[in-house]
Amino acid sequence: MSAAIKHATQNSIALSIADDLDAVNIVIRQKLHSEVSLVNQIAEYIISAGGKRIRPVLVVLVANAYAYRGTAHHELAAVVEFIHTATLLHDDVVDESSMRRGRQTANALFGNAASVLVGDFLYSRAFQMMVGLDNMRVMQILSDATNVIAEGEVLQLLNMHDPDVSQERYLQVIRSKTAKLFEAAAQLGALIAGAADDEIEAAAEYGRSLGTAFQLIDDVLDYAGDATETGKNVGDDLREGKPTLPLIYLMENGTPEQRALVRSCIEQGDEQHFDAILAAITSSGALDFTRRQAEIAAQRAANAVSGLPASDFKQSLLQLCAFAVDRNH
Repeated sequence: MSAAIKHATQNSIALSIADDLDAVNIVIRQKLHSEVSLVNQIAEYIISAGGKRIRPVLVVLVANAYAYRGTAHHELAAVVEFIHTATLLHDDVVDESSMRRGRQTANALFGNAASVLVGDFLYSRAFQMMVGLDNMRVMQILSDATNVIAEGEVLQLLNMHDPDVSQERYLQVIRSKTAKLFEAAAQLGALIAGAADDEIEAAAEYGRSLGTAFQLIDDVLDYAGDATETGKNVGDDLREGKPTLPLIYLMENGTPEQRALVRSCIEQGDEQHFDAILAAITSSGALDFTRRQAEIAAQRAANAVSGLPASDFKQSLLQLCAFAVDRNH
């Protein structure tokens, strides 16, 4: 898919919910406010960095696909974005990352302590907002999601510098750390619109599978992406000692020499052999394999919403499935 087509796809999705996204941004700005200036400064810094805002988009698209008429989906979309932003602040501290979305991370600019504490502020503000909606099932979905995400973070920490991580163990990290909030976002959109239980579960499957596809393509882009496009340093996963799916595939299918190199690099967090690792990943078919797994997940997501009535919103949900695997950032 060409860059122009990708841009057109994103624009058409945003256009279908433009008024809703404007309303979500108003909620975000209102709810970011704190009496503590540093909280405002850091929260504004990371929120204004942009990003694809996929998770709040999911809340809005799914709610509209079920013909929701109201404004609670704007509040929920903002809640989901705050939870996501909090995880980014904490992730970058844990990973010692210095670049995200093409600029310095908050921890690089303001320090680790301030980033962690502002992440805590965003988490707690999100819970204040969801309590205000006075819907116990909303609270259950989001509290379960944040707990699972935290477990995923710890599991990823345990996997760091471990070259023997299996595909299943790694996919468990993806399901917990990334896909869970996609799942919750889509669930909330269906729930707030009054969808039936089986429809809410279908929305959950859509979000879960879409989130998996997004993360797997992120894994590919960490080795085959362009830093100017991805907004992060290529090779970060290797530097951090993260055994993502391309490396796991190479460990399982590479030559003895390739496996020895991967083992050493994961254990040491050694990126000085990045070119050799990239050549091995490419020649072994690891990137093609990872991309194929993303395509399978994206198709599973598309199947989950196939029963929705025809609408621009359903079409946008299907376009997101294509975008998830065809993007370069």
